[in-house]
Amino acid sequence: MISVAVGQFPISFAITENVQYILSMLEQVEPDDLLVLPEGAISGYNEDSRFLELIDRRLLADAVERIAEVVKRKQVHLIAGSCLQEEGEWYNAGLYFSPRGERALYRKVNLATGERGHFVAGADLPIFPLHFAEGSVNIGIQLCREIRFPEQWQCLAQRGAELFVYITNAANPEVKPDVWRSHLVSRAAENQRFVLAANIAHFVQHCPSMIIAPDGEVLAEVTGEETRLLRATLDLAQTGNWYLSQCRRDVVSMYYKGELVRTSIGPV
Repeated sequence: MISVAVGQFPISFAITENVQYILSMLEQVEPDDLLVLPEGAISGYNEDSRFLELIDRRLLADAVERIAEVVKRKQVHLIAGSCLQEEGEWYNAGLYFSPRGERALYRKVNLATGERGHFVAGADLPIFPLHFAEGSVNIGIQLCREIRFPEQWQCLAQRGAELFVYITNAANPEVKPDVWRSHLVSRAAENQRFVLAANIAHFVQHCPSMIIAPDGEVLAEVTGEETRLLRATLDLAQTGNWYLSQCRRDVVSMYYKGELVRTSIGPV
């Protein structure tokens, strides 16, 4: 059993303001909890990727360090989205902070149209072991439009991910909200995995923040512009491979070409 929380808040380009929301949510969770926050939660995010030119990289680096310090002091687990620059290249990433001061990155593989030419796409689907008091849990992270590519989720499950973390910045009035919600329920049920999904708080949000069980039951959900923290206790014994084990590999076979990463946790 693990305790989890999913938070949504109104993310902006003001990094200091974003950090205040994050620290407020960290103060509401207990030691050994896992807190999940949206895409771009630290840096801010916009579909027009020219916003990257406005990011104060030193302020962003300081923000990451401050969050890491609080996570370690609180002895919690945190996954939050941020745009991060490495060797002059920008990545849209999910950043994991551990209670022991370690970090890990998932770099978004399937970039949105507006991100191409501004961000570099990731090249692997890593699986991260999170160490809780009751044992370790392997997680896989997906970002935003990767909700539309179920093969990535299935690949993570087949390679040992026991829990999916999904972070997004989805607020588009032209997208029907029920579509992305149904995608999330499907990703949980077809892979028999819990899904922790965090979106930004926004009046045209088109994907709820949710906690979903392996059978597709929505355990907690919030939509719209409300700043809120969802909570649940997950019994990971509910996960399974009943459907995955019945895939007809003689008819359809999936081959993973990315780097075989399972323990990419350390200094970032």
